[in-house]
Amino acid sequence: MGTSYLAYCRKLRSLELSFAPAITSTGIFRVAVSCCYLSVLHLVDCIAIESVEWLEYLGRYGSLGELVLKDCDGISQYDLLKFGPGWRKLQRFEFEINGTYWLSERPDPSYVVGYPSSYDICCDNLKDLRLAHIVTKPEIGLRFLLGKCKALETLYLEYVIGLNEDEVISLFQRCCNLKTISLRLMPLRCEDHWFRTALTDDSLEALALSCPMLQVVELTFTFCEPSYPTEIGFTQKGILTLIQSCPIRALVLNGASIFDDEGMKGLSSTQFLEKLDLVDCCSVSDAGMYLIAQAPCLSHLTLRKCSSVTDDGLAALARSQKLESLTVIGCRRISQEGVQGAAKSVCYSSETESHNSLKGMNVYRKIRQSP
Repeated sequence: MGTSYLAYCRKLRSLELSFAPAITSTGIFRVAVSCCYLSVLHLVDCIAIESVEWLEYLGRYGSLGELVLKDCDGISQYDLLKFGPGWRKLQRFEFEINGTYWLSERPDPSYVVGYPSSYDICCDNLKDLRLAHIVTKPEIGLRFLLGKCKALETLYLEYVIGLNEDEVISLFQRCCNLKTISLRLMPLRCEDHWFRTALTDDSLEALALSCPMLQVVELTFTFCEPSYPTEIGFTQKGILTLIQSCPIRALVLNGASIFDDEGMKGLSSTQFLEKLDLVDCCSVSDAGMYLIAQAPCLSHLTLRKCSSVTDDGLAALARSQKLESLTVIGCRRISQEGVQGAAKSVCYSSETESHNSLKGMNVYRKIRQSP
């Protein structure tokens, strides 16, 4: 029965299908035609969905406000251009590919250099955008989103290969309502033949100047060797400039080997910071804990795989009596006894997390572009 049954639910407004290998494009098309009130559609690991007539129909006649596509191998980036006028109504969009995503993406056959008319699509109402594990190039469809959005409040760019910093800066300069941003980056070969992340302090400066409502920031760096700090395009000064320029209430630094105790001193004077997550930050030590204990509003702290912090650093937090919650996971120099009394609520585990879990990745491989 499956989608044939769903097609009779004329007033269906939300449909989420996960790990449904038997669902085909024909079934989704039936739902699209029959369920005219459908406003939320999530398709996760639906490997049999290939043709996108259903997407064209929903774009032309539907009322989708939320579209999430994850691991649907038959749907490519340029297929999504066929959503056409539907982009104007969309408020939330997620697209994620896993596996060997950097090898599998096909170019857009309709792309003609110098004639970007096929990308002339409006998405003025898009407030929530997440692109994860994809390759962007001028001839691959979803790159157009970076040049079209202006109402974004939440933006997640997770291991997107081919990011152009000028386009990203232009996006930030238009999105004055941005409140949440997550950037997960890895070093790739650049024009100067160095390996570094695609974005630099210029992007952080654009955020600081153009997004006065920014409150939640995640910066994750993976496969960046601590012994080669230039692999991270950001600097500690750039990160602090952003945090001190915007009313940041929650900050996640993951793999930020460039961030040390001097950076923690900068954080300790921020007026809005309530929640801090330090993940795989090997340069932050006990001295950083002494400093962050002075942060006026900090009430929630998470430490994961922070190898330079010891029980002595936690003792400073315990003396401050400021923390509502403390989470410590996989920090080999912090004991269960050491976290006692450091916060009203304490979660402790000595277990080391997998690299994939730590970095929010489903692929364990360092990608190096050929010269």
